[in-house]
Amino acid sequence: MSSNTKNKVHGLLWTVLNHKCPHCREGNIFKDKGSFHLKTFMQMNDNCPVCGQKTEIEEGFYYGTGYVSYALAVAFSTSTFVAWWVLIGMSVDDNRVFWWLGTNAFLMLILQPYLMRLSRTIWLSIFVKFDTEWRSDKNKMVAV
Repeated sequence: MSSNTKNKVHGLLWTVLNHKCPHCREGNIFKDKGSFHLKTFMQMNDNCPVCGQKTEIEEGFYYGTGYVSYALAVAFSTSTFVAWWVLIGMSVDDNRVFWWLGTNAFLMLILQPYLMRLSRTIWLSIFVKFDTEWRSDKNKMVAV
């Protein structure tokens, strides 16, 4: 990377968790920064406002996010199950397992807008790679 780069380059995990463009790791993918503004939380920029990377590479590109969203839901439910088991314990006799089910369902419902955005960001990051020299190639539009 050239020494005239003014912004710090963030890692992939930070980029994905903050819904940044995977090509430049600076621009916002979504128009609204808030995950819980329910009217506008899924509106995406057509192109990255910083590097110009297209966010929808082809028609129906984000249909694959269902698989990512499912994997995130399974990982979240598994982690809450293990945490519940370690901290509280599991027993069918006193309904602790049903309390976990209710708590997990409530948390999944509350976190659903963030998980939907996260699955889109992960899906885009799978197909669009980070380019350290994107500043020098500003006129070149990357489409996978």
